[in-house]
Amino acid sequence: MTIRTILNYPDPGLSKPCAPVTRFDDQLAVLAQDLLETMRAAPGVGITAAHIGIFQRLFVLELSAAQGPLYYVNAEILSASEETIRHTEGSVSMPGATDEVERPRSVRVRYQDLQGTVIEEDAQDFHAVCIQHEIDQLDGIFWLRRLSRLKRERLARRWQKEK
Repeated sequence: MTIRTILNYPDPGLSKPCAPVTRFDDQLAVLAQDLLETMRAAPGVGITAAHIGIFQRLFVLELSAAQGPLYYVNAEILSASEETIRHTEGSVSMPGATDEVERPRSVRVRYQDLQGTVIEEDAQDFHAVCIQHEIDQLDGIFWLRRLSRLKRERLARRWQKEK
């Protein structure tokens, strides 16, 4: 397992949509483990392959130590609730910068595990927010784009200055 270099905002790779994973092999398993180690070192609760410059639809979440890591390959949101939740978000590609984002409170997601098995699940609250955040990144939508233009510009300027 290797801790990989994370792309920093405003790297253009963070706006690049990711291609579907087509090979479920040892190479994918190694990439998933590298993502987990990189996320833990950052630290964060989620990371995509895009964050390390590999533009494939893979992300890892670790919402609690008790639950352990969750691996999502080729994830897509099938449905989302009309009810929303506001949650503070940030990114391993922009350490220290956070702001509140409003998203659907629950989602139904379809994805594959590391062996290629298709799974559908419902997620609520923080878990749903994290899934939406990471799928946005796989689609080339960096979380800042979910903020108003004024908030986005203010936060980006402040982060660049502190960096």
